[in-house]
Amino acid sequence: MRFGWRAICGPVLTAAFALLAIPLDRHASAFALAPLFVCVVALAGSISGFASAFGSTAIAMIGATLLTLSQRSTSGFSAADFAQFGLLALTTAGAAAITGLMRQRLVDAFAAERRNHATAVRLSAALDQVDIGIVLLDAETRAEFINRAFRDYFALPDEKADDKPPFIALMYHGRDTGAFELPEEELGVFIAQRMEMVRTGDATPINIALRNGEVLRFVCTALPDGGRMLSYTPVTDLVRHTDAPDRADYYRSLRDPAGQKLIRYLRVAE
Repeated sequence: MRFGWRAICGPVLTAAFALLAIPLDRHASAFALAPLFVCVVALAGSISGFASAFGSTAIAMIGATLLTLSQRSTSGFSAADFAQFGLLALTTAGAAAITGLMRQRLVDAFAAERRNHATAVRLSAALDQVDIGIVLLDAETRAEFINRAFRDYFALPDEKADDKPPFIALMYHGRDTGAFELPEEELGVFIAQRMEMVRTGDATPINIALRNGEVLRFVCTALPDGGRMLSYTPVTDLVRHTDAPDRADYYRSLRDPAGQKLIRYLRVAE
């Protein structure tokens, strides 16, 4: 337990209430303060955890004992007093344990959430460095993550990508920007086939030719939560090896695994 205002507020408040009860010892018994002691112990547990709560419990029991002794004309305690002391000890200790446990679970949940967020941020940054386009879809086929390579391949603006568009909107964006190397009359069938593959989780790889000369191998992977992971791997050299030899230099120039510079130049030109 760190020594700070959170740690000492519970014991300090408990001691303050016990001291304030001294002037009232002729008008009310020490056990009349039991609900107040229980509330303070619960507050200490919720703010600082077990140590502060049990410290407040000990102070509450000491304060109740001293107040009870100050009200007795004879020394010693009766059986009724011991019963009340036991009940006060049980309720305050129970409040300390319950609130301390709830706080600990809440702190652990926040810590786990921070770790998961940090891991997600690192993973997102790592996926932005690869030349494979990656799109993560939820069970409703809405994009939860779109990496930098996919945005570059299809000239997808960041504001549209960050708005979590549905997969159909991504396909229509590629159609509207003329990204696909297909006749216009075939685009509707092409989009319908890709939507059906994503809907059924069909993992059959297909090649998608882009108008700028790139060829991407598209694979849809079904995820356990009902979502989909779509990958677009550049395979231009593998697919274009049978093309005309005089076009070889052009196709090799399309490769830019480090920074996708050609795609960025094309976006600037557009």
